[in-house]
Amino acid sequence: MTQAIQSAQQGILMTDAALRQVKLLQERQGNADLCLRVGVRQGGCSGMSYMMDFEDPTKIRETDEVFDYEGFKVVCDP
Repeated sequence: MTQAIQSAQQGILMTDAALRQVKLLQERQGNADLCLRVGVRQGGCSGMSYMMDFEDPTKIRETDEVFDYEGFKVVCDP
């Protein structure tokens, strides 16, 4: 069983395997400083769809929730 990595705040849980995968994808982007942004946008069958993409950390807003996983940041829209 894979152990989930959990920040001090509850919100987004990542398994060890998921963290390894996003770090590998981050490396392929050629920028080790990128964070992962997750959120919900209008669209899709139900009117809403999930989004997930790498983003420069300078674009983190005050209203975002930021979760740190061993130095890798996951940013969540409010």
